[in-house]
Amino acid sequence: MSLRRLTRVTTQAGALVLAGALVAACGSSGPAGGGGEGGTGQVWALEDAALNPIEEASIDRFNEGSDSGELELATFGNDPYKQRLRVALGSPNAPDLFFNWGGGNLKEYVDAGQVEDLTGLLDENPELRDAFLPSVLAGAELDGKNYGLPMRGMQPVMLFYNQAVLESAGVEVPQTWDELLTAVDTLSAAGVTPVALAGTQAWTELMWIEYILDRVGGPEVFQAIRDGEPGAWEDPAVLESLEMLRELIDRGAFGDDFASVGYDVGGASTILAQGDAAFHLMGSWEYTNQLNDSPEFVEAGDLGWTTFPAIEGGAGDPSNLVGNVSNFYSLTSSSENKEAAREYLSTALTDDQYISDLIEAGDVPPVQGIRDQLAETENGDYATFIYDATADAENFQLSWDQDLPADEATEMLTQLEQFFLGNQTPQGFVEAMSGV
Repeated sequence: MSLRRLTRVTTQAGALVLAGALVAACGSSGPAGGGGEGGTGQVWALEDAALNPIEEASIDRFNEGSDSGELELATFGNDPYKQRLRVALGSPNAPDLFFNWGGGNLKEYVDAGQVEDLTGLLDENPELRDAFLPSVLAGAELDGKNYGLPMRGMQPVMLFYNQAVLESAGVEVPQTWDELLTAVDTLSAAGVTPVALAGTQAWTELMWIEYILDRVGGPEVFQAIRDGEPGAWEDPAVLESLEMLRELIDRGAFGDDFASVGYDVGGASTILAQGDAAFHLMGSWEYTNQLNDSPEFVEAGDLGWTTFPAIEGGAGDPSNLVGNVSNFYSLTSSSENKEAAREYLSTALTDDQYISDLIEAGDVPPVQGIRDQLAETENGDYATFIYDATADAENFQLSWDQDLPADEATEMLTQLEQFFLGNQTPQGFVEAMSGV
């Protein structure tokens, strides 16, 4: 999980929309793991100053009303958590429920037989399945089986824009790829960098190829890559998508200085807010960042947002999203507290108080029927936009660098950085990734 993306959201969680899902400065290291039969079940999660108290309160309410057993929360910093979880799963010190990111991050443990199949739980409780937005629930689905339930908000990647810049240049918000290319040409001619890009960090560049490939080939193309199918990187849609991205770069969409712009220091966001760029493709936490760092920009009504443009003739549904789908709780197959854990999964994650607490903290939970609650928040227009976009999404793809094995993800980001710098060709990228 990229700390660079979600740490900023966490540190600003008390702001308004989309508090993050990662590291904060407090929390306990928790017990060593595993509650045995008749003991207290362990729930492992990441440290988060805004959300840990909500999770703790949820577990306390469960313990007060449950006859099946008790649970307790243990929290960890991001990097220690990943290593500790990998060591603990399959050992006597495994937690009963554990926080994860779904997708390939979860697949490693599923393939090792360390995660309980929750499909039966959902089949027995269809109201539980129906309580979650389908595109988000699918984030923990592997080979048609479910291995986790959403326990935090969602963070899709959106195309943000400076409305004042667009109006000055006579540019409309692009709904299609061709309209985006036209906008790039018009903005460049007006002396404005079309798209702000924090090119010092390859994960910001990744968002572009993620969306283009989805629109061109549909989600199945990357799913084949994620699943390690032979020749998956050589799918013609991958090369076509890279060629389209190459055209966008060569057209001057990102200007000449993107390789020196950072995100963590607010570089790309500031460029957008100050009117030096028209667009910025970024995770939904960008709104909170702008509200905190450039409040006058937001208050003037100049910050706009939309979904990624459709690509005419492509196989991907224009409603599809990429980004951080959600975080999930999964049940370890070795748990000796399965009754309590299953009851918690069945009742606590859709509990009215839990959902209200998440919304109050700035999250947009992936739960059906909460739109009116979101609309009543201080930034209801934005919160409901994120909710509606996710509810309407045919597919929600987890960010590639989180969905792929670590070594493959690292090589992909390295190749992508060289691609943006002009040191790698579309065909060379395909060949490099095919050899990983």
